[in-house]
Amino acid sequence: MNPEQFRTALADHGIQLTDQQMNQFANYYRLLVATNDHVNLTAITAKNEVYLKHFYDSLTGAFVFPKLKQSITVCDIGAGAGFPSLPLKIAFPDLKVTIVDSLNKRINFLADLVDQLELDDVTLVHARAEDFANAKSEHREQFDLVTARAVANMTVLSELCLPAAKVSGYFLAYKGKSGQKELSAAQKAIKKLGGQVEQSSELTLPGENDDRQLILVKKVSATQKRYPRRPGIPTKKPLK
Repeated sequence: MNPEQFRTALADHGIQLTDQQMNQFANYYRLLVATNDHVNLTAITAKNEVYLKHFYDSLTGAFVFPKLKQSITVCDIGAGAGFPSLPLKIAFPDLKVTIVDSLNKRINFLADLVDQLELDDVTLVHARAEDFANAKSEHREQFDLVTARAVANMTVLSELCLPAAKVSGYFLAYKGKSGQKELSAAQKAIKKLGGQVEQSSELTLPGENDDRQLILVKKVSATQKRYPRRPGIPTKKPLK
């Protein structure tokens, strides 16, 4: 998917990118590849692959959650090189984005990126996901939408993300072809954490046989204060 194909494919879904936004994506790609030479950000570096598997893939969230086009608060847990939150921010500038990552090198890259792309209303937090929205945190249950992509399985991910979503807010998980299986295994954990699955959508990236699952969970009740548990525990002892 070259940049013009990227623009056209998004237009087919009602997302119209300006020339300025296309320049921001071009600069995003250049800085990503340049930084990746000395900081491990992504295994995908070919231009057409980045536009499809990072930029376009990140924006598919807006296909199932149209509120992303509004001025809402979004928290991206374990964003890595900024996916999906920064492509969403470029496409929908009114978003108020908070990005959480545990590795300082990635936070430094994101700080440079946000500065060079001249993005406002972006907050970067260097923290473990388990600490970010624990019972003592000012960030707990503060966000309209919490996103995560390529971080952990659905059970673990729900414990890391749902505590940050406000009641009546949402958690959007970007998953691969194993998403439906993971969702089945995570049902009890999601309910225990105050969530309720609202939608699970399948899609295939253009020109690929690469299946994706977008899982949208609504926060219907407050998360018990015991969750998330301390760092490492959600992965070692997933909720049942």
